[in-house]
Amino acid sequence: MTSKGQITVPKEVRDDLNLEAGSQVMFVKLPNGQYNIVARTGSIMDLAGILHYEGMPHLTVEEMDEAIGEAVAESYRESVAR
Repeated sequence: MTSKGQITVPKEVRDDLNLEAGSQVMFVKLPNGQYNIVARTGSIMDLAGILHYEGMPHLTVEEMDEAIGEAVAESYRESVAR
């Protein structure tokens, strides 16, 4: 890593992600502490499934709806507490 925080991406990774000079990547932190590297040059569909990790429980639509509702409620509580 350079003093400016730049890194050299190995050729095999550049080839796999179809990266070229000037391409941008995102580092996505997973719940297990690992990171995924995602090329920003692809379509939004390239992001499908990146947050899933081995052993992660599968949620029902109802469980997802409940989690979203809880997150919205928590966000609202935090916003009015400021």
